[in-house]
Amino acid sequence: MTHAAGAPGSPPAGRAKLADVAALAGVSVGTASKALNGAGRMRPETRQRVLDAVAELGFRPNQHAQSLHTGRSWTVGLMTTDGIGRFSTPVLLGAEDALGAGKISVLLCDTRGDAIREQHHLRNLVDRRVDGIIVTGRRTDPRPPLTGITGLESVPVVYALSPSTDPADTSVTSDDRGGARLAVEHLLSAGRTRIAHVTGPEHHAAARDRARHGLEHLEGAGFGLSTGRVHFGEWSEAWGRRAADAVLRTAPDTDAFFCGNDQIARGVADTLRERGVTVPEDIAIVGYDNWDTMALASRPPLTTIDMNLAEIGRIAALRLLEAIDEGLAPGAHTVPCRLVVREST
Repeated sequence: MTHAAGAPGSPPAGRAKLADVAALAGVSVGTASKALNGAGRMRPETRQRVLDAVAELGFRPNQHAQSLHTGRSWTVGLMTTDGIGRFSTPVLLGAEDALGAGKISVLLCDTRGDAIREQHHLRNLVDRRVDGIIVTGRRTDPRPPLTGITGLESVPVVYALSPSTDPADTSVTSDDRGGARLAVEHLLSAGRTRIAHVTGPEHHAAARDRARHGLEHLEGAGFGLSTGRVHFGEWSEAWGRRAADAVLRTAPDTDAFFCGNDQIARGVADTLRERGVTVPEDIAIVGYDNWDTMALASRPPLTTIDMNLAEIGRIAALRLLEAIDEGLAPGAHTVPCRLVVREST
């Protein structure tokens, strides 16, 4: 059915206004506004009529007018220490997906780990009157809370992956305890009982936590590490190759490696292949992070633990949206890891 120009119910010429949406939906301007803002109580079919009218007219809300009316800017700051990082990028993408669903614009700020640059970006975000800020980083180590900017106290902040050192803040982190348990349980269920653990620098929280939780679960099952100790080193393939040699010299009957990340695991796999050790028949390997570049290129492809980084970002964004409307829920919220099984086990 077509409408004659100017006929009742026909889309108006030029840019559609809220009054046009209300007229087409058969509601008042106030009701149309509430339907678009998700505010007020109304019958679902009424809200749907308004949304249908918006789609038919191609109506685009005036963001400036909305901001004046609601006191919100409809923008959120995403602050990272490593904008092109292996870990922070999936977190940011997950957050952006959740925020985009609410039609919120995102301002990305890369501090590059520099405190002065962080203060500069923070000042700009506060000056722009953002509705909230999500902070993330490249590591799971706790970080100091954002401070030092006038007006920041009224802006809700959520920390993702890298938790705040202040327990009163809201943080969303990966469940390293659960991830280590999944890795060890998987190896034990495959009949492996002589497990070595090779990981990154001991001063990194991820290395310490995965080692501690993995050992706890192993000991709880009545076993210990094949070499009697954790092998701390670097987050690199080169360290994985060297560590595998050291493990096999100390404990040649080792039948599995639980590695602190996928790079180390790939290095371990290289050394085993060079020694003529078959994976997984002779020795099984489990990595951590599920970094496709490493896990899929390894020979054989790696069984690994996925930290669900995008989900961490999504949950952080949802926590922030809740905080904007209702206030922050302080404390740490953990996101479960998942086991991805491939040929190395």
